[in-house]
Amino acid sequence: MQNLIVSKKISMNSIILFLKKEIVLTITTVLAIVSSFISIPKLEYINFTVLILLFNLMVVVSAFKQLNVLDYIATFLLSKCKSNRVIFVVLIFITFTSSMFITNDVALITFVPLALIIGEKTNINTMSLVIFETLAANLGSSFTPMGNPQNLYIYSFYNIKPINFFMIMLPVIILSITFLGAIIIKADNKPVTLHLSQISIKSRMQVLLFSILFIIILLSVFHIIDYRFSFILTLLVVLVLNKRLLLQVDYSLLCTFIAFFILVGNISSMDIVKNFLSSVLNNAKNTYFFSILTSQFISNVPAAVLISPFTNNYKELLLGCNIGGMGTLIASMASLISYKLYSKEYPSQNRKYLKLFTFYNIIGLIFFIPLIYIINFTDFLQFLVSLF
Repeated sequence: MQNLIVSKKISMNSIILFLKKEIVLTITTVLAIVSSFISIPKLEYINFTVLILLFNLMVVVSAFKQLNVLDYIATFLLSKCKSNRVIFVVLIFITFTSSMFITNDVALITFVPLALIIGEKTNINTMSLVIFETLAANLGSSFTPMGNPQNLYIYSFYNIKPINFFMIMLPVIILSITFLGAIIIKADNKPVTLHLSQISIKSRMQVLLFSILFIIILLSVFHIIDYRFSFILTLLVVLVLNKRLLLQVDYSLLCTFIAFFILVGNISSMDIVKNFLSSVLNNAKNTYFFSILTSQFISNVPAAVLISPFTNNYKELLLGCNIGGMGTLIASMASLISYKLYSKEYPSQNRKYLKLFTFYNIIGLIFFIPLIYIINFTDFLQFLVSLF
């Protein structure tokens, strides 16, 4: 009897720990259930295309991570670094570039630990490096549909053409490189010698096969191949090569999306919410600023899902949600990954980290919001073209 009570306590503690860890999923699920008593949920609310594409990308990225592909590339580049500033440049821009393909959260899970390891071996400013990596991941991931969940959702929801998507986000990427370059200049240029453990790729044949699969998945993202075909192919490849990859998928994120879809679908059918959001989002400028503001409080992924049914201004929503990933710690959920990794290593520096993180993110908002506004809502681009 006593063993049964102890077992129940352990189970209850495990459940509580899970709910705390997945706080966004917990809150969203509760809200989705509550809203379902007010408005009857429908299966059509769930965007299965986004869920399947996310699943496919998660599987192949998990394969690359398990095969040490990302660590191998990073350690190879870092072994060539001869100064602190060069380390900053390499880690920040490898995070920036890789986030376009492997998502911002995976880029941070991969490269923030490397920054922490380097911080232990050198006198580099680890806190600044991790914060800059976070900015780089959130900004770099904005350039591609698969870079982050909100992009994939907006891209799929509005059926945006790939060339249109890239043209919308190109000014953001150009400004991002400028912004990141400006803050990296602050890093000191002291010489440094790194001695990193050698990383070897586990199976070159599997790397090749998963690379081919990744290309097929990207083709499905760009509507060249049917996403259902890529889904079936992904399952077959994983079942043959490595079944354990199925356990590496972030099912919490997929469930969070399902809960968001149901919640937003339910509240979207409520007249009071429908009327309010329709009146607020009745033009492009309002969509731009409202998506930035909303992202600060509920994060940019749910902001995109919430706003999308009430506006046709996908360009402004896309820009607003990506720029809105800066600001508060929860504006982009990927930012929480860096914070948790850093605070685990340096628990006494939590407050200092949050202050510095907020400072650079506010600077980022001050830099991006007006410039993107000028580019998007004026004849600025036409003016530049006329000069040539």
